[in-house]
Amino acid sequence: MLKFDAAVWLGETKYKTKVFANTPKGFELFIAWLQPYQGSHLCMEATGSYYFALATFLYGSGWTVSVVNPFQIHSFGKSEIIRNKTDQVDARLIARFCASHKPQPWQPAPLNERQLLALVRRLEGLREMRQIELNRLGVADDVVKPSIFEIIEALTQQISETEKKIKKHIDADPVLRQRKALLTSIPGIGDILSASLIGYLGDMSQFSNSGKVVAYAGLNPYQKESGKWQGQSHISKRGCANLRKALYMPALTAMTFNPVVKSLRDRMLARGQKGKVVVCAAMRKLLQIAYGVLKSGQPFDEKVPLAKT
Repeated sequence: MLKFDAAVWLGETKYKTKVFANTPKGFELFIAWLQPYQGSHLCMEATGSYYFALATFLYGSGWTVSVVNPFQIHSFGKSEIIRNKTDQVDARLIARFCASHKPQPWQPAPLNERQLLALVRRLEGLREMRQIELNRLGVADDVVKPSIFEIIEALTQQISETEKKIKKHIDADPVLRQRKALLTSIPGIGDILSASLIGYLGDMSQFSNSGKVVAYAGLNPYQKESGKWQGQSHISKRGCANLRKALYMPALTAMTFNPVVKSLRDRMLARGQKGKVVVCAAMRKLLQIAYGVLKSGQPFDEKVPLAKT
């Protein structure tokens, strides 16, 4: 059973902590446990889809709740020189972060966006299941191959039907349809990635600049340092892994067909950079372009500077 650690910071080094089940019953017990602290600001990390049910429950119960990018918590922990990492330590750290930073309150996305995201996640799950069966097929005994083929065929049909549902859902909503039109004006972004971007990012007004979107996806540069030693730069990966996965293949396409991303690739190759460094930069640039067209409400134009705010 999935669980979550909760911590109330009482000041200095004093905390009240408890573990709850990540279930409706666990949420009720959590609310009861919080009664002495009515009016408190609650914070949690954006961890995949696991936070959403709890955040929605707390919001509906009248609590002020914020959902914070894990990278922000990680950076805050570094500033406080936190060495150990356990769920309880993380809960205490999030409580202190909440008290000191007072992050923006969260509220659930509109129903149309939540339903789109549910369809997008279902499509991702179906594709992963099909890939697992395809991998099995390569090493399977002949006696079980017919069964694997049947499952692959069924999953392929479900994938096709889910893609049609996503298209129908977007086309039926004027706001989602307009966002899709803006996103698909960008070379490298097609129907599936546009649906993922709309589903995961929602209303762009929640991001004050393109850097916030990049951090949300975990594509922000991150460099390990220790004393005078400085390591290689990597992406943080402390964000939405599904969004990074959705951007990967389109970024490879954009490196050839999108003039802005292609120019970035050429400059990096000229400096001797290659491999994943270039691909990650292309993913980041494609996401920044997507932010720009959605924020400005204007289709892609390589001659127009990207929106930063």
